Amino acid sequence: MESNKRPDGMARINTPELAQAFIDEQVAALRAQVGDRKVLLALSGGVDSSVVAALLIRAIGKQLVCVHVNHGLMRKGESEQVVEVFRNQLGANLIYVDAVDRFLTRLEGVSDPEQKRKVIGAEFIRVFEEEARKQEGIEFLAQGTIYPDIVESHGVKAHHNVGGLPDDLKFDLVEPLRLLYKDEVRQVGAALGLPDSMVYRQPFPGPGLGVRCLGAITRDRLNALRESDAILREEFDRAGLTSRVWQFFTVVPDMRSTGVRGGARVFDWPVIIRAVNTVDAMTATVPELPWALLHRVTDRVLSEVPGVCRVLYDLSPKPVGTIEWE
Repeated sequence: MESNKRPDGMARINTPELAQAFIDEQVAALRAQVGDRKVLLALSGGVDSSVVAALLIRAIGKQLVCVHVNHGLMRKGESEQVVEVFRNQLGANLIYVDAVDRFLTRLEGVSDPEQKRKVIGAEFIRVFEEEARKQEGIEFLAQGTIYPDIVESHGVKAHHNVGGLPDDLKFDLVEPLRLLYKDEVRQVGAALGLPDSMVYRQPFPGPGLGVRCLGAITRDRLNALRESDAILREEFDRAGLTSRVWQFFTVVPDMRSTGVRGGARVFDWPVIIRAVNTVDAMTATVPELPWALLHRVTDRVLSEVPGVCRVLYDLSPKPVGTIEWE
């Protein structure tokens, strides 16, 4: 395939004008496909599902039923942003499911990374199936499948975990982004008016913070992870680095270290900063962050996040170290 062509032979979407032309084309196609019937979508808040949701809202409005499952493993403020943008700003027919206790209970004592992934994925399917069965008149399932998904996994959008729904639900698929690359999806999202924080959202693992809270997840350590990650993102924004570093996040391992606080000995967790630059995620380099930035992040994490006594910076490139820790 030529680099300036989509898989369908059309020009790659790299301007606002081409993005708008794609939106107009897909709105007409979606209305023709769906008619007056209903579509169900698992809306994670990630780039792909958010753009699909905005596109379907533009095409069929309240006929789209969005389900956002808060499993307690989102970054700080992400579930709230989904509700604000889609329900309050775009008027979406949005079902918000607070499943935090359900997921964290299922994850108690589970330390193996692959087992954690299986528990989270299976529980998501169960929750989404329960919500799907409550709805009447649903005939279509929308998915944020993009072209690399088709190439790599034969069309199954594995990280949305909806490919495992029971066959008796008999939904036809709606996949309007299936011939687009990620950069094109972002162009379309921007043209649809989604906020930059969604359109340019960093890659985020399917199990969410579940694979950054290393080992068996506990609520207090998960809270330390979420709060330290929010501080890191805020300081990167202030330093103008958010668009210049491909991915950055914090990790909290299941171990403690000796520290001193208020003149007394403490035995608290370390927080590890991970930041990488990459083109294809197959290899990655570690940026040289300004010392002033690292000091600000360290000072804030140690003073604002309970249970933390050390802040570390992971200098490992890929290979040998992977981008995620689990």
